[in-house]
Amino acid sequence: MRFLRDDREVGTLDLAALERQCRVEVVTVDDPQYESRHRFRACPLHEVLRLGLGTDVSALGGHDVIFRALDGYAKPAPGSLMAEDGGWVAFADADRPSGFAPLGRKGLDPGPFYLVWTKPTQRDTNVYPWPYQLDAIEVTDLTRRYPHTVPRDVSHDAAAWAGFDLFRHECISCHAINGEGGKVGPDLNIPQSIIEYRPIEQVKAYIRNPAVFRYGNMPSHEYLSGQDLDALIAYFQVMKTQKHDPGNIR
Repeated sequence: MRFLRDDREVGTLDLAALERQCRVEVVTVDDPQYESRHRFRACPLHEVLRLGLGTDVSALGGHDVIFRALDGYAKPAPGSLMAEDGGWVAFADADRPSGFAPLGRKGLDPGPFYLVWTKPTQRDTNVYPWPYQLDAIEVTDLTRRYPHTVPRDVSHDAAAWAGFDLFRHECISCHAINGEGGKVGPDLNIPQSIIEYRPIEQVKAYIRNPAVFRYGNMPSHEYLSGQDLDALIAYFQVMKTQKHDPGNIR
């Protein structure tokens, strides 16, 4: 696993190093990905971060932590969550000779590492990151790391900023704006904004429940309120006037 600060690698840990340097335990998890109770061999998240980053998790408050998967999925989370008890970096099922049980309909291998949480209040994948196939952990400031996703020249109490906060915590793990962000789904601003070729009400309905339109990998967001969806649209409306296309710069 790689550890980065603002895209600069500061450390690496392989499984042998984790098993040698971490407190390995068997943890029982009500797993929202497997949709069952599961037992894993794992190391405490705060110990893994201390070993990889060379700093205590108490220093991560005020920062963003991005968990990067092998397939390009990149899940950001507030640095303050890292200090909570209950986070574990799993590296194998406790009830198998080695490795993980296949996950989901596609039988994916969650390895090499899988971030899990043990407390009932931490099962909400909308709040707590649960990335599998975990490859790297980056500490950064998303507004500095992805400057072209920020709604400039807009009051911080405007709906567009509320939409930006939602985008960076709910959407940026899979989607980019102006070429900055996740690579699993399409960029939502270039060459055209999603609201430049889809009716706004359709965009909101798709965000809330994409399976109504087509089957795919995008999860539903039925927990988002009407106000949340309006804020996302306000953000997209600002960003369509702030296009930055890194693939079309001459």
